[in-house]
Amino acid sequence: MNKPRLTPHGGIYVHVPFCLRKCVYCDFFSITDLSLKPAFLEALSCEISAADPGLMVFDSICIGGGTPSILEPEEVKGIINGLFSKFRFEGSVEVTLEANPGTVDFEKLKGFRSVGVNRLNIGVQSFQEKNLAMLGRIHSAQQAHAALADARRAGFENVGLDLMYGLSGQVLQDWTTDLEKALAHRPEHIACYMLTVEPATPLAEEQRLGRYQPAPERDVAELFMATSEFLTARGFLHYEISNFARCGADSCEVVRVSRHNSKYWTHAPYLGFGPAAHSFLPPKRFWNHRDVQHYVDEVSAARRPVAGEEVLTADQEMMEVIMLGLRTAAGVDLQDFRRRFGVDFMSLYGKSATELASRGLLVLRDERCAPTRRGMLYLNTVTAALT
Repeated sequence: MNKPRLTPHGGIYVHVPFCLRKCVYCDFFSITDLSLKPAFLEALSCEISAADPGLMVFDSICIGGGTPSILEPEEVKGIINGLFSKFRFEGSVEVTLEANPGTVDFEKLKGFRSVGVNRLNIGVQSFQEKNLAMLGRIHSAQQAHAALADARRAGFENVGLDLMYGLSGQVLQDWTTDLEKALAHRPEHIACYMLTVEPATPLAEEQRLGRYQPAPERDVAELFMATSEFLTARGFLHYEISNFARCGADSCEVVRVSRHNSKYWTHAPYLGFGPAAHSFLPPKRFWNHRDVQHYVDEVSAARRPVAGEEVLTADQEMMEVIMLGLRTAAGVDLQDFRRRFGVDFMSLYGKSATELASRGLLVLRDERCAPTRRGMLYLNTVTAALT
């Protein structure tokens, strides 16, 4: 039987399902029909109002998508106010808005800051025009630089940006140039994602037709290792496979990690609102309809817009805690594992973990099982050996 444990602060995710244009690699749910935006916002407000707040306490909000920066500041204000009116928050609440450079200017960013957004994450992906064109982004390199500069002028003190590597034909020097241009803006957070070809995307069709050739795995692995070495040498903590947070001036007591995203990796509870949004109230996971009109119709009929749900078994929870924990530099907390599941991690996985440690893929110390840099690179091998 699972032992009771203290429930950590939860997070709230709001999915804004609109884009001006779909990027060729993206498999997140979004549409380009902006005529549905008013109906969506009304349904979203109703879904939030009808939610059961329970006894949970929250400390993060993330408005993602899609392209949330398509919204106007007053529309974002309505979402934030609705959440604060319905749910209980404690402490300094992290309120993140994902923004694309092609949809913002200084005045709009200043508006977002004034309505309560205190963390901005900007989807740059690249500072090179050839890469932006290949990815199907709507912005230019100049617009990316301008958005980052405008974010500072607008008063944002917590700015993150996304970059993408592993592009076809990309060499280390090209990627290092992108990293250097990112660092020139002194962001608090950098997310570096490997480009993967997701099924049912335009990029997958380009690959099928022979017009796109993915970068060789060996080259992508080299870029991963180089990225980690480059950013950690410049004051960033590589705290999750794709994520880097700027360290404090005197130590790596980091305050700029993505508090909201960290909830996913630590198996913390979260609620999702909007089409295709997922929620997790351990051990139950549920998700909304992946269709804007269906979502609107369900909410308008006073029905929960839930498309499906699953209840995890103790074994499934255990596997998720291991797989998600090993995405992070902190790894799996063995004391918490013992409290949570009533079993000892090392008694179950000690032989495999010790073998992986001998190969330089894991570190076992201080009641933690954590991946090395190479362990992060070969995460699938590590988790397969343990689970």
